[in-house]
Amino acid sequence: MSKAIMIQGTMSGVGKSLLTAALCRIFRQDGYRAAPFKSQNMALNSYITPDGLEIGRAQALQAEAAGIEPSALMNPILLKPTTDIGSQVIVNGKVRGNMRAAEYFRRKKDFLPDIRSAYEQLSAQYDIIAVEGAGSPVELNLKQDDIVNMGLAQMLRIPVLLVGDIDCGGVFAQLLGTFSLLEPEEQAFVKGLIVNRFRGDRRLFTDGISILEQKSGLPVLGVVPYMIHDLEDEDSLSQRLDKAQNTGIIDIAVIRFPKISNFSDFDVFLQYSGVSVRYVTKPEQLGNPDLLILPGTKSTISDMQWMRQTGMEQAVLSLAGRGFPIFGICGGYQMLGAEIADPDKTECGGSIRGLGLLPCQTVFHSDKTQTRTEGQFCEIQGFFSCLSHARYDGYEVHMGMTETEASPLTDRGGCFCGSIGGCYVHGIFDSAEVSGALIRALYSAKGLQYQGAAEDRRTHRDRQLDCLADTVRQSLDIPKIYQIMEAGV
Repeated sequence: MSKAIMIQGTMSGVGKSLLTAALCRIFRQDGYRAAPFKSQNMALNSYITPDGLEIGRAQALQAEAAGIEPSALMNPILLKPTTDIGSQVIVNGKVRGNMRAAEYFRRKKDFLPDIRSAYEQLSAQYDIIAVEGAGSPVELNLKQDDIVNMGLAQMLRIPVLLVGDIDCGGVFAQLLGTFSLLEPEEQAFVKGLIVNRFRGDRRLFTDGISILEQKSGLPVLGVVPYMIHDLEDEDSLSQRLDKAQNTGIIDIAVIRFPKISNFSDFDVFLQYSGVSVRYVTKPEQLGNPDLLILPGTKSTISDMQWMRQTGMEQAVLSLAGRGFPIFGICGGYQMLGAEIADPDKTECGGSIRGLGLLPCQTVFHSDKTQTRTEGQFCEIQGFFSCLSHARYDGYEVHMGMTETEASPLTDRGGCFCGSIGGCYVHGIFDSAEVSGALIRALYSAKGLQYQGAAEDRRTHRDRQLDCLADTVRQSLDIPKIYQIMEAGV
């Protein structure tokens, strides 16, 4: 059986996912076969494995850090919110159905065999399992039958490292308060504390380390500095959605739908100098972008209603009428069409008129498309002619089927009309060939020439993971972590 270590956090957004990814890369660098595991993940950023199964995007990144292919074993339960009180429940990579929060809470123990089986299969294949918790382990009203934090650690006998985020303030209350709210038998599983996102001179926190160790009785295994990186964040807590990333000559605007999903599709543009990516929620924020993107969404019809109610629809139509290039992916592609219908109540039921910018119609059915895909763009006229015959690879994950008589955008579907285009492929911009061609075209439209180089997103991300691992290795007591894993609980 493999050794294991679990990263739990004092709350959501403290950096558990990236610290787990860093450990996966460190273990790999040290010659171990490592794999990530998160028993239950709630996120709208998902990924399709090579065998067509859906998992959280964070676990795909962690697998990449470990140098292995992502697997549904790494995230047996994925919850994708469809409303404020309900989610699509994905078990072992396949849709089990939609459940309201109360129903899922009642039934979550039913998924324990799936969780245990997935973990045991991973454990038989790898030397080390880096396990990530979710949210906080001391949500006292939700702790009953916990399957993702201390309940999981106790079931699988995994030692825990507790992480707090000093950048948002209150790290003493975070770490000491969380630890004190754990039951004595749970406290026994916590083997060390980590202070994450520290800014400034670490020597000024020496007293802070002593206070944490004295009051908790636990060692502080490291103080990790605040890192500026270009690795995708897990979900809508991402700071990327709150302000423009980079500033520059080329302005790419992405509509931030209430149920936006897979916004990591656009991280590739942050690799290019002079290119900014900003997420907009109000019509007055749109301005005159060089490129407007309608991203994926977990609730296409309700987000189309939001577009109409907020005035965003009219603002988009105005840009289209003035010839601005617009691209839609997945749910955004569906909205660009004439109509979206949901006769089987796959999402919310009913039908709605789309933006009418592409001659296509979408009908939702209960079957979900989950597949890796690769191919090339067709011969394209209009603004997106810059992408003609460029090769891409990515994945599709969607409920609807879209029909069109318009010219296909790629050899796997999608369509275009003038300066408007769309398709279902997530990650379609990630190749250097595609992103480079698009950025050069955006510069050219302004009478400029892009002088920089293009690079595949995966190559860029691999370097970023090395930098992440280097910083974390320098900041944490890695030999002590190995000792903790060896001793177990």
